[in-house]
Formats: sequence, C-alpha cells, structure tokens
Amino acid sequence: MRLLESKPEKRTRWAGGTIFSIALHVGLIFLAVFATARAGVEKAKKDRAEKVNFVAVKKEPPPPEVKKEPPPPPKKEPPKPKAPKAPKPVVTPPAPRVETPAPPKGFQVVPPVVNVPTALPSIDLSKAVTNENDFSGKGVAGGTASGVEGGTGKAGDKGKDPGPPAEPVLKSTPYMEFQVEKPVQHLGGDTPDYPASLRDMGVKGEVLAQFVVGENGRYESGTLKILSSSNPAFSEAVKRALPGMRFSAAQIGGQKVKQLVQMPFQFNLKT
Repeated sequence: MRLLESKPEKRTRWAGGTIFSIALHVGLIFLAVFATARAGVEKAKKDRAEKVNFVAVKKEPPPPEVKKEPPPPPKKEPPKPKAPKAPKPVVTPPAPRVETPAPPKGFQVVPPVVNVPTALPSIDLSKAVTNENDFSGKGVAGGTASGVEGGTGKAGDKGKDPGPPAEPVLKSTPYMEFQVEKPVQHLGGDTPDYPASLRDMGVKGEVLAQFVVGENGRYESGTLKILSSSNPAFSEAVKRALPGMRFSAAQIGGQKVKQLVQMPFQFNLKT
C-alpha cells in the first residue's frame, strides 16, 4: 500500500540530516580551531621556556658608608644682663652756714723786694692806711693786731670766732716767710768767695738767691734758684758756699718746718 504523504516525509528527513550535518561540521571546525589554538599555546610556552637564559650579573660593591658627624651641641645663649635698678635719689641736706673765722692775732710780714722798681708807684688814696700795730712782730706771722687768739682766718676777714682748728703742719712742705711763726735766721758758716778775676778788675756785684732751708737748718740741695745776678761768676760763688752755711730752722707752733728763703748776697771791694 502506498502512502500519499511519503514524499513530504522524505523532505523532513532531509531537513534533519542537514541540521545534523551542519552541527557536525561546526563541531569539527570548533575542535580543529581549539586544537590549533592549544597547540600554538603549548608551542609558545615551550619556546618561551627554551629561550630563557640566566646571566650572572656582577654586583657593584656597595658605596662606602659615610659616617655622619654628630650634630654640634646647641649654643647656649648668654644670660641676658639684668637691667640695673634705678638708684634711689640721694637727698643731701643743705650745708650748714659757716661763718668766716677771724684772722689770727699776730703781725704782717713784708716780703722782700725781688725786682727794684725804677719809677715811683702810683698812690691810691682810697686804700686804708697801714696800721703800724700789724708790724709789731708779736703773735702769728700773717695775722693782724686786731685778730683773735687761735684764729684760722685770713687777713681782712671780719669773723669773731677762731674757726675750726688749723690744719696740721706738714714738715715736707716748704712754707713762705709770712706763713711761719719764726722765720729762718742766718747763723754763719761759709761765705761766698769773691771771684779773683772780678776782684782784680774791681767789679762789684749782687746776687739774689732763692732756696729751701730744712728742719735741720741746712740748705737743701737742688732747691737753689738764682732770681737775679750781676755776673755768673758771683752766682757760682753763692752756689759753692750754700752747703757750708748754717741757719736756724723756721718754726710753726714750736715745730721746725721747711721754709723757702730769698737771700741777697753782696760782693763789695774792701777799702
């Protein structure tokens, strides 16, 4: 018996075979591609493993170790000076009023004339008249007749009290004639020799010398000063004679002191 639908069944079988064939080919292609890819990967791994060469690299010596110097110690700042405290104001009490002391009771001393004037001096009538009692020679040299016993003032002071005690006498200080109570007196000893050359020529002369007489009544070496001289030969004669001359020492308050003396020396021819 022949089926009417046999022809259509053949078409269905052909279509299923076609699908199967396509699937088979796709599988084969996939397997071929997979196998090829795997083989390439394995070859690449093999080639990579074969091409690795290990080369020994020479190591460079390590750089020398640099010793680090220790850092310097921190500088200590000097202590800041303390600001000085302001000094307290010193309040000085007012000085007590000191009254001028009275001059000592004594006498005036006329100093020797060093340079003799050649003309008459002018007379000043406005000055006070000299009191002759001031030249009595009694009391303290440099004082006045109207002074006070123990007074320490100066001539011309108008005080009434003696004033503070006088300063102690300094023996090393030469005094002037008006400052001592008892001046130097020439006692004797050597005298200047008359220069023979000047004597033969009949030359006269004078020398005014200044020197210090010590407490021992002797001329102190090195204190001679020639204030005036008519001839150098006369000056040399005085200089040679002074060490052999004798004097009485000046006194203040009973103590011997040095005095600056001005003494004239005359050189006259004996007739």
